[in-house]
Amino acid sequence: MAGHSKWANIQHRKGRQDAKKAKFFTKAAKDIILAAKAGGGNPDDNSTLRLAIQKAKAVNLPKDKIDNAIKKGTGELAGGDLAEVMYEGYGPGGVAMLVEVATDNKNRTVAEIRHAFTKHGGNMAENGAVSYMFNRKGVIVFNGEKYTEDELMEAGLEAGADDIVEDGDTFIVYTEPGDFMAVQQAFADAGMEYESAEFNQVPENLVPVDAAVGKKVMNLFDALEDNDDTQNVYMNADLPDDLFDEED
Repeated sequence: MAGHSKWANIQHRKGRQDAKKAKFFTKAAKDIILAAKAGGGNPDDNSTLRLAIQKAKAVNLPKDKIDNAIKKGTGELAGGDLAEVMYEGYGPGGVAMLVEVATDNKNRTVAEIRHAFTKHGGNMAENGAVSYMFNRKGVIVFNGEKYTEDELMEAGLEAGADDIVEDGDTFIVYTEPGDFMAVQQAFADAGMEYESAEFNQVPENLVPVDAAVGKKVMNLFDALEDNDDTQNVYMNADLPDDLFDEED
C-alpha cells in the first residue's frame, strides 16, 4: 500500500495542535455521540462506540461525561443533534484534503471551512473529487524501539492485520475497518502496548512538497483543525522532515 511515509511528522504536528487547542474533551465526546447515534449505546455491540470510549478514556474524559455523551447519542438526553460531514478540497501544491466535522449547523460550518481553504491558498471541491484518493483503515502505531516487525507480524497478521510498515522509529499496522478491533485485541492479549489506535483516512499515494509549500499546507491544516466543529483533517502531502525540524 502506498501513502505510508511521513505519517509520524504529520501526526506529530497534529498532536501538538490538539494539545494547543485543548479540544480533546470536546472531540472525544462528539465521537461518542456520533457512534452511539449510529450504532446504539452498547459498546459490546458497537465497535465504533467501543473505540470512541477507549479514546475518551485515553484523554481522561470523566466517566459521567462519557455516560452523558452516550445518552445524547441515543436520544436519552438533549444535545445529540449532530451531523457527521466530510468536506473535500485541495491545498497549496495540489495536496488533497479531507475535513471530518461534527456539527449542529452545516451552513455555518461549511462557510467557515470554505473560508479557511480560501484564506490559505486552497479551495473546496465537490463530493467525491478527493475522497477516492483515500481508504478508511484501522491504524495502530507502535514504538519501533520496543518491538520488532516480526513480533508485530506474529501477533497481528493472524488476527487480520493487512500490512505492517516501518516509518522512521515507528511501526504502523493497517487493518480493514471490520478487522480493527480483533487486531487491537490480539496485540493486547500479547501484552504489546501501542502508542495510538484509531480509524483514519489513509491516502493511496502522496504528493511531495518542498518546505515552502509545506509551510503553506500546514498553515491550512492548522486553520482547518482550529475550527470548533472539526474532528479530523486528512491529507496526502509528503512533507519534508526539515519542515518539522525547523519548528522544534
